[in-house]
Amino acid sequence: MKSTTLPPIVSAEEWAAAREKLLVKEKAATQARDALAAERRRLPMVSIEKKYSFEGPKGWASLLDLFNGKRQLLLYHFMFAPGVHGWPNAGCPGCSMFVDQIGHQAHFHARDVNLVLVSHAPFQQIQYYQKRMGWPLPWYSSYGSDFNRDFGMTTAEGEEHGLSVFLRDDDKVYRTYFTSRRGVETLGSVWSFLDLTPFGRQESWEDSPDGWPQTEPYAWWRRHDEY
Repeated sequence: MKSTTLPPIVSAEEWAAAREKLLVKEKAATQARDALAAERRRLPMVSIEKKYSFEGPKGWASLLDLFNGKRQLLLYHFMFAPGVHGWPNAGCPGCSMFVDQIGHQAHFHARDVNLVLVSHAPFQQIQYYQKRMGWPLPWYSSYGSDFNRDFGMTTAEGEEHGLSVFLRDDDKVYRTYFTSRRGVETLGSVWSFLDLTPFGRQESWEDSPDGWPQTEPYAWWRRHDEY
């Protein structure tokens, strides 16, 4: 077997110097992501006027119901429909890997966020696959509605995936953001998801519009069974 070509082997002092040099670039990338999140929080919104129905664990639900009383909604468009790899017994492997990485829902709820999955598959098939995978997240079926098509998730080329972000103002629902493909690859931690929401992490260090809800950093953090 051909040996792998390794990076140079250096002393601990040389390694520390190289690591410090890289850290400068890493900090710059973090600051750039923070600035991008601040700009994202100021994006214009689009009002969702059409009524949609979803079948879920408690029966039929509207888009407003998917918020579960929260002001912000993260909705992952999970590929599970005819033509998708694994159909009809399993959902998209990439989407499945994505859901495997999602953190505990209690941390989202603490920041007024609900996170749900939506697929075009009939709800009975969703239940079967969800049980197999052991996912506790709320998962809804848009089967029989125009939801997937209206949001560009069902096209002439087939099914698509992505993450839509919504904001609720009383009974009005607005779409604030969308990302897909490599845009969802870095998601999984609570922080990465909150950075996509209208209110962000809601911590005082963030650059947010005036009047946005904020608390001191770390002050809201809890073990997931202590909120």
